[in-house]
Amino acid sequence: MREYQRIDRISEEVRRELDAIIREEINDPRVDGTWSITRVEVTGDLRFAKIHVSVLEDEKREPLMTALKNAKGYLRRALGKRMIIRTSPELIFVSDKNIEYGVHIAKVLAETGIAERRDDPEEENEKS
Repeated sequence: MREYQRIDRISEEVRRELDAIIREEINDPRVDGTWSITRVEVTGDLRFAKIHVSVLEDEKREPLMTALKNAKGYLRRALGKRMIIRTSPELIFVSDKNIEYGVHIAKVLAETGIAERRDDPEEENEKS
């Protein structure tokens, strides 16, 4: 149980530090735009970290992912300098489409009118 808590803490720390490094130190124009590191999964032996990156603008997804993959050596070194762990994990960047899917579902619900009916307080009062 304690091992999982440690890995979760390290994963969250890697997420926070990588986000800061990318925003502060990477001066690549492909890294501009609305993006977010949604989660990080570090393996139990701390050798690999899978970084899930969400990009809201579809046309900027591929250039951003390419820029991050090209900079992963630099990012790994910078992460190793900021964190107090024996070895910094190898970084694996993957595109996360969960936020995009959530936006799509919200649009579908709005189109069908389900969201409005659920938010209508008068309708709730009539049922009571």
